[in-house]
Formats: sequence, structure tokens, C-alpha cells
Amino acid sequence: MADRTGREAVAAVWRIESSRIVGALARYTGDFALAEDLAQEALAEALVAWPRDGTPRNPAGWLLTVGRRRAIDAFRRRSVRDEKYAALAHTLSEGDVLAGGPPAPDTGDMLWDPDLIDDDVLALMFISCHPVVSREARVALTLRVVGGLTSDEIAKAFLVPTATVQARITRAKKTLAAARVPFEVPPSGERTARLGSVLSVVYLIFTEGSSASSGGELIRLDLASEAQRLARMLARLMPNEGEVQGLLALLELTAARFPARVRPDGEPVLLEHQDRRRWDRAAIGRGRAALVRAAQRGRGLGAYGLQAAIAECHALAPSVEATDWQRIVVLYEALSRLAPSPVVDLNRAAAVSMAQGPAAALPIVDALMAAGALSNSHLLPSVRGELLTRLGRLDEARTELTNAIRICGNERERVVLERKLADLEHPEIGKVVHG
Repeated sequence: MADRTGREAVAAVWRIESSRIVGALARYTGDFALAEDLAQEALAEALVAWPRDGTPRNPAGWLLTVGRRRAIDAFRRRSVRDEKYAALAHTLSEGDVLAGGPPAPDTGDMLWDPDLIDDDVLALMFISCHPVVSREARVALTLRVVGGLTSDEIAKAFLVPTATVQARITRAKKTLAAARVPFEVPPSGERTARLGSVLSVVYLIFTEGSSASSGGELIRLDLASEAQRLARMLARLMPNEGEVQGLLALLELTAARFPARVRPDGEPVLLEHQDRRRWDRAAIGRGRAALVRAAQRGRGLGAYGLQAAIAECHALAPSVEATDWQRIVVLYEALSRLAPSPVVDLNRAAAVSMAQGPAAALPIVDALMAAGALSNSHLLPSVRGELLTRLGRLDEARTELTNAIRICGNERERVVLERKLADLEHPEIGKVVHG
């Protein structure tokens, strides 16, 4: 029992404090890759010591002190007798350095400088999402060093082998080292450009969690929740950035619908069938408040803020029929000008179909088809199949839905598409709503 309790304590502390620990070690050593390794070594030592000796009074300080001692050992092994070693040694008592064993439970109280913690975590997020690193590696590295997830957890979340995740993280650290990326919050002149990369990574993590691209679950709550935690952390660290608030608003408003999107057996529930009484009203309140801040702190809403405004329209509507679809169309038009993409146009088409009818939306979808957009996604043939169904062009609708089923990687979504295809054989075809 003590062993289990100790391991649970390690896991809980690591999930909450890992970013601060890695950030502090990176600041002390000046080496991001080394800091992450040192933190992992401290974690491994805690998994042995805490179940045996009990949880320290200051768990985060314990981990940080062990990591710093391992840093000294590493510099010793490299025979580095320079100012860096002297500075590190100075921060620890002589007895602690020479003892070699785990620090006392109360060690580390003086290590948490509130003025430095925020900068450390913010720098860690900017480094993990640096543009020199590939998009896949940014996601893996962010979840590892900022989110505190293990390689196994990241691999499970994205349905890839653990070795693939480990290779991405290793390459990312080597790339950052080769590019000599300093451990610091970017200067103000670079921050805006670099912030886009950070927001994109958090958004990608949430998107995969909210609508899993493959596997047997529609929603991966652990992944979506981690993205929300990262967004809240970023909003606290950069409270005056409008798009940070916009992203937080989008994630809160979208996640508010999670309780009604899936039945207890895992079966997806389409928007028109969701019990809106199950939507998380507290999350909607938080999202709307963040959206207000986004509008106040930016020069108008950015791309994430506009998506949040669309999500707000859904959150405030008592039903699909009562939704302000025309406003949603206008918001999508603004979004397509600000951040054009085939996905935005496809969502705009779905909104147009609700506001003006399927005949008005079909040319938008056909243009995407002609351009070869989203050729590897089931979303385009799925939406086209729905529009054709509503127009009574059932043979064409069967073709599109069959293609969507063939492409769809998520088992739960595939079941929904198969049901829609089967419904085409019934004499009465109900209205299909994309939501």
C-alpha cells in the first residue's frame, strides 16, 4: 500500500510541477536538453525513494534539488570546472552536495522564486514550440516537458509506437541544441511571431483530443484536458495577449459540450440530438469571460477568437433550429479571410446549409472537391453526402458516404456514417445536421 501511495504521489506532483522543475533546471544549467534529462533522473529517483521513505514535505523542492545535484555530477563527469559549476555548487549546501543521497524532506523551500517560475514555464513553452522543430515533434516535446506526460502516454494518445514518440523528442532536442536556441522568453519583437507556434501546438493537441482522428474513442478526454490546462497556464502567463484568451475561450466553449457528445456506451451523439441540459454551464461561463477578454485586449478578434465566437453561438442557442446560423456564416466568412483553409470553408458550407439551405452550400463543397482539398479526410465527402441527401440526390449521396466510410479512421465516427448510409434505404430521410 505504501509503495502504491508513494508512486501515486510522485505521479501527481510530477503532473503539476514538471514544467516548473524542467524550467528551473534549464535556467540553472543553460541547457534545455540536459534539464529535461535531469528532471527525468529526479523522477526516477523519487519513484524509488518516496514509496520507501515517505513523501517529502516539499515534493517539488525535493525533485528540483535532486535534479540540480545530478547537474553537478554531470558537469563533474565532463571535467568542467568553470563558472557554471561554481554557480550551481553555490546554491546548494556543502553537506547536501557531498552527501550523495536524497535530500531531506524539507529541502528546497528557498528554490521557488515566484518571480522566476512564470518566466521559466513561459520560456519552456516557447522553446518546446520553436519553429525550427517539426510540428509533430513540437507536440510531443510540449506534452513531455510542459505537460509532464510520459512517452508511453503520448504514444497512446496519438496511437503511434512509443519508439516513434521517443525519436521525435530526441530529434527535437538535438535540433534545438544545433540551432543554439537560448533558454529565455523571446524578446518582444519576436514574441508575437513565436506565440503563433505555441498556440498552434496547444490547439492541435486539443483538436486531436476533442475529435480523435483514429482509434475507438470519439473524444480523448485526457488529451483535451491537457490542452485546456496548457491554455489556462498560457493565459495566466500572458494575460494581455488577445489570441491567448481567444484560444482559451475556444477550448472552454468546445469542451463544455463534451458531456452530451457521447453516450455511456461511447456512441457519438450528433448536435441535433444532444441534451443541452448536460452541457457544462460553468465551462461556458469561463469561455464567454475569456472571449470578452480576447475582444478587449486585441484589435478585434483573431482566428481563435472568431472560432470561440462561433462556439458561443452554439452554446447560447436553445436548439439547433434556434441557432443564429446567419451570424455563424458571417463569422466563418471573417475567419476565412483572416486564416483561410479548406477546413474553414467546409465548416462555412455546413453553416450556409443551415442558414440558406443545402443548394446554397453545395457549390462551396464542390469547389473544395475540384481543388483537391482535404483528399485524405472523411469530412469533405461526409458533408457533401449530407447535402446531397437533403437535396434528394440519393445515389450521389451513397457514393459520397461510402467514400467517407472508407477514409474515416475513427471507429465511432465510422459507425455514424454507416448509419447515415443505411438510412438512405428508408423512404423518409430526416434532415441531416453537421455539427
